[in-house]
Amino acid sequence: MSLKLYFLRHGQTPCSRDNEFCGAGMNPELTAEGQEMAQAFAHAYRATSWQTVYASPLQRAVMTAQPLCHAVGIEMQLRDGLKEIAYGQWEGKTVEVVSRDFHDDYLRWTADPAWYPPTGGEPAVAIAHRSLQVIEEIQNQHKDGNVLVVSHKATIRIMLCSLLGIDVGRFRFRLGCPVGSVSMVEFGTHGPLLHILADRTHLDERLRNLPGT
Repeated sequence: MSLKLYFLRHGQTPCSRDNEFCGAGMNPELTAEGQEMAQAFAHAYRATSWQTVYASPLQRAVMTAQPLCHAVGIEMQLRDGLKEIAYGQWEGKTVEVVSRDFHDDYLRWTADPAWYPPTGGEPAVAIAHRSLQVIEEIQNQHKDGNVLVVSHKATIRIMLCSLLGIDVGRFRFRLGCPVGSVSMVEFGTHGPLLHILADRTHLDERLRNLPGT
């Protein structure tokens, strides 16, 4: 056997619905539709044999992990390293507002978010450092089996880029990660292998077609 990591992005929140920057500095709950996404994931994946569940401590991630944890009787392990990017002064604002009010910072971040952070926030290299410490912990604790990691849009994409050898400065333009989506990486003889990217077949058509990101 080998270790398989499933990366689940949390369900819809008011901020993802309205396409607002929502990072470590904000802690919204899931919308009713976001809770449906969490339940749909639990229903589809409850028969999978899980070793454990790691989650970001932010409410939207915890609420997404809870239905599966309840269904299979696993207590989730919370890790700060799985939190979303800190957007600093951009938290709760739309792209249009940020582009207008923090124009130069926004252009620098868009060009290379690896090293240029949102105003008062985190660069991608810092997120890669803290999140990969969690991945290393998982690898040390679990040599094989299935482990669920419940996290956030930017953080999941940065983890995947880091594992797959993709420049983390390109995370926004190389990998998709819509709400409620699942990606899976298997750790084999030749290193991490991506098997699933941003899958949402466990969601019905209505949930897949909701507005927002």
